[in-house]
Amino acid sequence: MIYLNEHPEELNIALALNQVGPQRREAALRYVREFDRKLSLAAFLLLMEGLEKEYGITEPPVLAFGPHGKPFLRDYPGIHFNLSHCARAVLCVISDAPVGCDVEAVVSPLDMDLVNHCCSPEEQAVILASARPEAAFCTLWTRKEAFLKWTGEGLTDHLPELLSSPEAVAARFETRVSPDASFVYTLCQGNFNE
Repeated sequence: MIYLNEHPEELNIALALNQVGPQRREAALRYVREFDRKLSLAAFLLLMEGLEKEYGITEPPVLAFGPHGKPFLRDYPGIHFNLSHCARAVLCVISDAPVGCDVEAVVSPLDMDLVNHCCSPEEQAVILASARPEAAFCTLWTRKEAFLKWTGEGLTDHLPELLSSPEAVAARFETRVSPDASFVYTLCQGNFNE
């Protein structure tokens, strides 16, 4: 299930700090910028909302972390989730199978150095041929990030060819552009045992 907050700037930090557990409270307070605290808290509140709606879990969950830092629910290993945020939105995805997600703000003008660094020549051609190259780049970038978060690997030096790997070709992606085209998000789902 997808949970999305398109107005993280409206979050009341003091109220949110009282709703989350000590683990997330400490993590959020480590951020220097207030807006980063809001994003961290908003993501966790979406996770809490989803866990209550889908599983009846009402206590703030305790997170544990995999070898590359991917979070998981310590007390509910069969419930999979992933969080992402950008300046425009906060995203949480909950599933019964491994899942990754990424949300990114569409930024203009397009940074061609970044495109050249992380996209294959074929992907670059798709971006440049698009009527909205910034959104096309965000679509590819969120697919790559969601895939890496699904696998738990984190960022890699092999970004240009990432989506042509056998694992990425077999993965299931769902990408959406916000109605106002200010952000793009992608989910990557699957099961490593399939």
